[in-house]
Amino acid sequence: MKKGVNHWCFPETWSFERVIETTAKAHFDGIELNMAESGMFSLTSSDAELITIRDKVRNANLEIPSLSTSLLWKYSLTSNNKKEREKGKSIVQKMIDAAALLQIKTILVVPGVVNQDVSYDAAYSRALEALGELSAYAEEAKVEIGVENVWNKFLLSPIEMKNFIHEIGSEAVGVYFDVGNVLNYGYPEQWISILNGHIKKVHVKDFITAAGNHSGFTSLLQGDVNWKNVIEALKNIGYEDYLTAEIPPHLHFPEKLLNDISDSINFMIKEGWTSC
Repeated sequence: MKKGVNHWCFPETWSFERVIETTAKAHFDGIELNMAESGMFSLTSSDAELITIRDKVRNANLEIPSLSTSLLWKYSLTSNNKKEREKGKSIVQKMIDAAALLQIKTILVVPGVVNQDVSYDAAYSRALEALGELSAYAEEAKVEIGVENVWNKFLLSPIEMKNFIHEIGSEAVGVYFDVGNVLNYGYPEQWISILNGHIKKVHVKDFITAAGNHSGFTSLLQGDVNWKNVIEALKNIGYEDYLTAEIPPHLHFPEKLLNDISDSINFMIKEGWTSC
């Protein structure tokens, strides 16, 4: 397996050059970029600007294994507002275009949100329709869509997630599995075993279950994730792709967090596989 880190793990004040340099020094294999509404890597970026970013990453002997975005919380694929849903689909298409241009294998998609105004059944049908349409676009571009399990009150079990992927019925659509996001209502090793070959990429972060809310998210090996079981489950399904950390930066000495993440992933892979 390879080690990745999300751009959100770095202070917003850091230059991209400093981010890349620190990523390489911490011995990661790649960095996951996030598409914003505006800025350096965004919906408004030209092809030339995107290629410049890719070249900076490659020149540091790093890969860009995947693209993420927070925009699908704002422009939800399950919104009651059709214009918002269409905007969400256009964002995913832009991500697919960027991934194809930069030869990035996977994009992360939040499939939608269930809330007081958006019912579960409406969310399910809208998400299914949107991702069904987008799957054809992804297939043509030879890009994978990874549907992430997030705290959206939607797709709350591995069986439901698996059935959802089956209903879409495209090899281009699978799961971007987030280990830490599951722990408040399930067991990540069970999700991995059930989802099996549908897993396209994996996010790693830890979670303290006693907290029960967003304050429970923490650094690797500092929470309640049974990493031995997680690594064993990944081994059993033949997963050999990226483990990408998605952890907010430390307020002070953020470089320390990056080195800790890198060392923790090394330890988990080495010890987990040795003990399997």
